[in-house]
Amino acid sequence: MKTSPDPATLPPFYQGYVSLVSHLNMMDALRSTFHVTDSLIRSIPESKGEYRYAPGKWSIKELLCHMLDAERIFAYRALRFARNDQTELPGFDEQVYAPNANAHSRTLNQLADEFKRLRSTTIDLFESFTPDMLARSGKANNNLISVINLGYVIAGHEVHHRNILTERYLK
Repeated sequence: MKTSPDPATLPPFYQGYVSLVSHLNMMDALRSTFHVTDSLIRSIPESKGEYRYAPGKWSIKELLCHMLDAERIFAYRALRFARNDQTELPGFDEQVYAPNANAHSRTLNQLADEFKRLRSTTIDLFESFTPDMLARSGKANNNLISVINLGYVIAGHEVHHRNILTERYLK
């Protein structure tokens, strides 16, 4: 099924993420972006896992945990809205989540494996949605967003942070 983002239900905050993958079918974006990120994570030496490119910035492991947390939250929102649950959902504060993710007790390989399992279940979830479900929307963090856009946000958020890893942490 050919898909594209829905501009009517895309909050401005997420437009940058979605623009990174909007040229792709949403399911292709979820699949193809993951393979590139997985290879990148697995190429990082364990000794760099706690590296921060500047004081006060997340470590590589904290950044990866943030990516995992965000994907879980976006997928949960998609599930709720696809099931026609109109309960308004709260936002989340990534600045609180990151230091509480227990990132440094895990290896980069463990985080990569977790990311692989998570993306697999995210893909399963989105493959289960009908076109009508993908078109549904709901409010999260005071913003209307559609299920289809949440799929694009997941893939685009990943690309955004992969770019940061490449440009700021691994240059």
